[in-house]
Amino acid sequence: MHLQEFFTYIVEMDNPGITPCIYVMWHKNQFCVYGLQDKGNVNILISNSLDGEIVSYVVQKMGFQTCRGSSKRRGSVSSSLKMISKLKNGENIAIMVDGPRGPIHKVKRGAVVLAREAGVPIVPMHWYSPEPTFVTLPSWDKMKSPIGPCRIVNVYGKPIYTDGKTDEEVAEEVRESLFNLERIAPEKYKEAKKLKLWRKRK
Repeated sequence: MHLQEFFTYIVEMDNPGITPCIYVMWHKNQFCVYGLQDKGNVNILISNSLDGEIVSYVVQKMGFQTCRGSSKRRGSVSSSLKMISKLKNGENIAIMVDGPRGPIHKVKRGAVVLAREAGVPIVPMHWYSPEPTFVTLPSWDKMKSPIGPCRIVNVYGKPIYTDGKTDEEVAEEVRESLFNLERIAPEKYKEAKKLKLWRKRK
């Protein structure tokens, strides 16, 4: 991943730039956080599992902060309190909403509860590239990753607020937004290419 960093070019489209917020993505798109500009102010929620240990090491090397969590009650409560504190301190959080073990594309309540408790919006995000170096790995979530030189676009949805909505309604809104981003990502990539955004970034 450290070597790949030199060959990965990500540009952002429609990032609302709200701080603090909770960035959410599908587990398969977990590495899209690399495209976030203010990495030092982003806390990545990562499970306490063995593969979580590997991911935690990687994202810390990339300049992010990490917050380890567990599906067990004691670990879950502890990590939730830490994240609420970070959000109220003006820091951002990134959560893979169907992780760490699925089921795939099922939005779990964690991000919704955190957003409600901290009074911050949820910002869906998705990454996309049509290039052959943007591959799908043979994992349960069909994780996406660049391997070799790759131009990628990060696409963001409109902020989602919890006020006046049930947890289920917010979760469904998050789910629909993530699917919509997946649908529009190819056109956003073409737009970024037309605007020569990767060249401007260099």
